[in-house]
Amino acid sequence: MARSWFSEPPEDQKEVCPVTETQDIIAGKWKIIILWHLSIQTRRFNELHRLLPGISKGILTRQLRELEEDQMVHREVYKEVPPRVEYSLTPIGQSFIPILDSMGEWGIKYKKSCKKAKAYTNL
Repeated sequence: MARSWFSEPPEDQKEVCPVTETQDIIAGKWKIIILWHLSIQTRRFNELHRLLPGISKGILTRQLRELEEDQMVHREVYKEVPPRVEYSLTPIGQSFIPILDSMGEWGIKYKKSCKKAKAYTNL
C-alpha cells in the first residue's frame, strides 16, 4: 500500500518523518487518553484527574501544558472565585479525532485477533 505522505528526503536534508512529528506531539503515557476524553467533551482539571486513575496531578498538569504548547488543547481560565479552568480541543486537536477513532477500531480488531490466536494455540 503506497503512502501518499511518504517520500524519501534528499540526502542533503535532515527532514523529519511525519510519523516522528506526530509521535513527538502525542508521546507520553497519558496524552492519547487525555485527547480521547476531550474529544467527547470539554473537561475541568479535576474531572480529567478522576477519569485517569493512576495519574498524579503533576503529570496531568505537565501533559496538558505540553498538549497546549503543541496547540492540541485549549485552556480556558474563568475569572471566578474559586477559579474555574476548562480544557477542550483546539481545531488542530479536533482534526486528530479521526486518528483516535482509527486507533480505537484497530484496538478492537487486535483484541479479537489475539483472542482467536490464543484460542487456537490452546487447542
